[in-house]
Amino acid sequence: MVFEKIREIIVEQLGAEEDEITMNTHLMKDLEADSLDAVEIIMAIEDEFDIEVADEDAEKFQTISDIVKYVEDNVAE
Repeated sequence: MVFEKIREIIVEQLGAEEDEITMNTHLMKDLEADSLDAVEIIMAIEDEFDIEVADEDAEKFQTISDIVKYVEDNVAE
């Protein structure tokens, strides 16, 4: 499932606890990710799902659900 993969990436990138990451988790407010963290997370997601995330789209990501929805909408099954 997309959520689990994204959660793994975020745990790896930020050293966050897996159980503190839900669909409603806010990257900046809840996980205290900065812009560099966000870029590294996006790059890891691009590699994992073999997609290209446009900068304009990445800037709109606030919560984990935003990222999951974007990946689900843009990954060819």
